[in-house]
Amino acid sequence: MKDAKIIAIGDNVCDKYLSRGKMYPGGQCVNTCAYAGMNGVASAYLGKFGTDEVSACVQETLDTMQVDRSHCRQYPGDNGFALVTLKGNDRVFLGSNKGGIAKEHAFDFTAEDLEYIKGFQVIYTNLNSYIEEDLPQLEATGVPIAYDFSTRWTDEYLAKVCPHIQVALLSCAHLTAQQREEEMMKAASYGVPIVLGTIGEDGSYALVNGRFFFANAVHADDVIDTMGAGDSYFATFLCSLLKSSKTGKLLEGTDSEMAASIKKAMNDGAVFAAHVCAMEGAFGYGTPILGKTEV
Repeated sequence: MKDAKIIAIGDNVCDKYLSRGKMYPGGQCVNTCAYAGMNGVASAYLGKFGTDEVSACVQETLDTMQVDRSHCRQYPGDNGFALVTLKGNDRVFLGSNKGGIAKEHAFDFTAEDLEYIKGFQVIYTNLNSYIEEDLPQLEATGVPIAYDFSTRWTDEYLAKVCPHIQVALLSCAHLTAQQREEEMMKAASYGVPIVLGTIGEDGSYALVNGRFFFANAVHADDVIDTMGAGDSYFATFLCSLLKSSKTGKLLEGTDSEMAASIKKAMNDGAVFAAHVCAMEGAFGYGTPILGKTEV
């Protein structure tokens, strides 16, 4: 679909790299917007900002990337931030302020917000966005929801979230092959049409309408920072499905056409994730650290 658009609703932060003395705009939702743009898909961000230097950094970066943030909220206080260092080329999280003001304020979506959201083909969000209670309202817009569970789901959490979403991402590198398959099938049992299980350098799996697919990871020659590797894979997967779609639906066509689209999306995600590992931070835009360096 030529004019497909993604809206990311939820978290934003600056990742403060104490080892570099720089901070980088990020958060899974902001990362998704950045990566969508790099994949040629327009995006918007709807989230909660504080009133500090971190907030200003993220907002200025979104404006530079031409990401619409017209429906965001702003509250007095600290924006979300995370403290990070590098161990080799791997980013290591040292702690965060748990989203800052974002955890203290509900989204309270208005009728205007919901009508605006209906203009997109996919809603992206995740378990760091304090959005679980809002999922039924977002589901009612008719826009499919793609949800990143990272590594921190439970059976109870799957039961709460999965009935409202159409795409689930589970980070499964810490699981055995049998456990990964079982967890993916649990998510699918709630009616989720597309379940992804990523296993880092060993590739990724997709469970689509009862059928498993596998894609190899792509080796990155110039790895300097693994921040954003998972987000870039998921964002590119979604963008690829939208771009190959004729109607804007994530799944369409015959079984063979659908399978081809899924395989292409997985491979596109793997290629782009390798590219992102050559960037500082999640997607660049580093600036000297401002504000707090303790949580």
